[in-house]
Amino acid sequence: MTKPVAVVTDSTSYIPQELREKYNISVVPLLVIWDGVTYRDGIDITPEEFYPRLATSKTLPTSSQASLKDFMDTFSRLLDEGYDILTVVISSRMSGTIKVAEQAKQELGADNIEIVDSLSTAMQLGFQTLTGARAAADGASLAEAKALVEKARENSGFLLTVKTLEFLHRGGRIGGASRWFGTALGIKPILEVRDGRVEPLEKVRTQRRALRRMIEIAVERTRGRHPIHLAIGHINAEEKAREVMEQITPMLEPEEVLFTTVSPVVGTHVGPGGIGIAYMTGI
Repeated sequence: MTKPVAVVTDSTSYIPQELREKYNISVVPLLVIWDGVTYRDGIDITPEEFYPRLATSKTLPTSSQASLKDFMDTFSRLLDEGYDILTVVISSRMSGTIKVAEQAKQELGADNIEIVDSLSTAMQLGFQTLTGARAAADGASLAEAKALVEKARENSGFLLTVKTLEFLHRGGRIGGASRWFGTALGIKPILEVRDGRVEPLEKVRTQRRALRRMIEIAVERTRGRHPIHLAIGHINAEEKAREVMEQITPMLEPEEVLFTTVSPVVGTHVGPGGIGIAYMTGI
C-alpha cells in the first residue's frame, strides 16, 4: 500500500496560506539577520513590518539558509505521522537551504524523504511545490509526485524587473547581470531565473516599458501551452503589480492566477519595487 505523501517547502515559495492548508504543505523559514537579530522569514518578521523599515534603515539586512533544527523538527513530525516526504526548496545557486535539508535527512536516517532543487524561488518554486502537493492529494506515490515536480520545473519560468540592481549586486545574486551594474542609471532591467540564478534578459529605459515588455515575454513563452498557471509577485509595489495582473490575465486565460507579496528574505536581495511574473504550463 502506498504511503501518503506530505510536501515541505521553504518560505520563499509564497504559496498563499489557504493553499498551504488545503494541501498540507509545511513551510520551513529561511532567516533574515538585521542589526544582530535573527528573524524567521514570514514568522518573526512580515512584509508589512519589513519594507517600511527597509526604506528608512541606515543598515541593511542579510539573509541565511533555513536552520537544521527547523528541518529536523518538520521532518520528524511528518515521519511520526506516517508520511513519505517530498521536499522542494529554493535554488541551490541562491541558498544553501538544500544542503541543510539533505543534512536533516541524513541525520534522521530516513530513506523516504526526497529533496528537489527547484532551481528557482518565489512562485516558480511555489508552482513546483503545489504540483507535488496536488499529486499527493490525489494519491500519488513519493516517486510519482517527485517526477511531476521535476516536470513542473522544466515547464515553468520566472521573470522579474527591479528598480535597481544594487540589492542583487550586494547580495551576490545578480548572475550575468553584473555587467549592467554601475552603468545602469536610467536603465530598468528585465531579468529571469535561468539555471538557478538571476540572469539578464533585456534592458529598457522606463519601468512602464519594462513591465509591458515582461508581459510580452511571458505571453510569448506560454503561447499554445495550456493549461497555464500564473502568479504575480511584488515587493512593496502592489498597485503596479495589480496593473500587471489585470493586463496579462486576459491575454493568457490561465487556469489559476495567484497574487503574492514577496517575503523579507527575497526582498533583501531584490529590493523595494520589484515585480515578478511566474508561470507554469502544460501541467
